[in-house]
Amino acid sequence: MSEFIQVAIIEERCTGISACGKCVQVCPVNIFDAEEDRPLIVETNQDECTLCDLCLEECSPGAVVLRKLYE
Repeated sequence: MSEFIQVAIIEERCTGISACGKCVQVCPVNIFDAEEDRPLIVETNQDECTLCDLCLEECSPGAVVLRKLYE
């Protein structure tokens, strides 16, 4: 479980790897992985998130959600 950052994908909004997959492509710390046609969160990598927002910028349907678990 992540201590600092929680990353989630809203499945209803996600168009899948074959239609998009940009979150997997742009993440510099490999938080996202591809399984079948859906991106998955690599839970052990969530705290490596640098909050660069590349995944948020590239996800046109707004399926990626980042939440800081600290202040």
